[in-house]
Amino acid sequence: MRTAVVILNWNTREYLMAFLPALLGSLGKDDRLFVADSGSTDGSMEMMADEFPAVKTIPLGDNYGFTGGYNRALEGLEADYFVLINSDVLVSPGWLEPLVSWMESHPQCGICGPKLLGLVKEAEGYRKTGNFEYAGAAGGWVDAWGFPFCRGRVLNRVCADEGQYDSPARVLWCTGACLMVRSSVWKALGGLDDRFFAHMEEIDLCWRAQLAGWEVTVVPQSVVWHLGGGTLEPKSPWKLELNYRNNLLLLENNLAATYVAAGIPEGRAAARARRRITIRRGIDTLTRIIYFCTGRSAYAAAVRKAHEGYRRLRRRGQAAPPVAVPAGIARICIIPAAFLYRDGIFNHLDKKIFSI
Repeated sequence: MRTAVVILNWNTREYLMAFLPALLGSLGKDDRLFVADSGSTDGSMEMMADEFPAVKTIPLGDNYGFTGGYNRALEGLEADYFVLINSDVLVSPGWLEPLVSWMESHPQCGICGPKLLGLVKEAEGYRKTGNFEYAGAAGGWVDAWGFPFCRGRVLNRVCADEGQYDSPARVLWCTGACLMVRSSVWKALGGLDDRFFAHMEEIDLCWRAQLAGWEVTVVPQSVVWHLGGGTLEPKSPWKLELNYRNNLLLLENNLAATYVAAGIPEGRAAARARRRITIRRGIDTLTRIIYFCTGRSAYAAAVRKAHEGYRRLRRRGQAAPPVAVPAGIARICIIPAAFLYRDGIFNHLDKKIFSI
């Protein structure tokens, strides 16, 4: 099998019915679609049996999150490439071939992903937009403090796709909404970090892949549209908790090794990473105070729980020696830059960071 395309489903029957036909129609003879189910109770699997009987389903029996679900679903699959794709993604007819072609012509690339545009739900169905979508836009970076941003998305602001990011580019991460990874790389890295459960796990996977010597590339000749928010509401306190917690786990996993890869001695690299994470936790605490003082006590509690979860889940083990310095880490502070430049932030990043 060339490509195993895997959807991890949890109570998204409506999306499967809406978006599976296009996905199935886009696959080649050596590609196969799988739907892994995380113990859905909305009739998803019954619908799959009735409407898409040729699609193999993988019942997981319970909800292990994005990380545990995909780790279990891919465990028994054999293919050259794995594609992780959300159930709320609408693909274009030729979306898969540019990704496969890039992998085959660039053996140093371990992970790649498409350009991600927005999809909007309307009364009569779904409408494609010409704007980038929050979850990954045209490839992701992180700033000096580990805050993620994208080519085409900064904080909650997205810009229009005007072809400005239509050249393949090395990035730190590609969106987990639609991500292709060599199966050999997936297995060598041990898949996703189970501790994350959901959110930022793809950034961690891509960062670890780069430290291991692989490139991560966005291939904008492949285009998909993403609805977003299909599992957790954008303003969910739990989503906020996962993001704050996992951002710290992300830095704990990768920051010291990144410094070592840049030539800093191991002891100094570990100390520098600890200092940076401590300051980052201070930034989070300031945000928590702001949430509390502005009447958003549920968000303030989410940040507190995130830090408690981080302390509980963090590991102090020695990571594998890094092989390469990752691309896609910017020496800027994206939050103040976003407030300073406002709608001009994209032009600023294009000139100063992305060199467009």
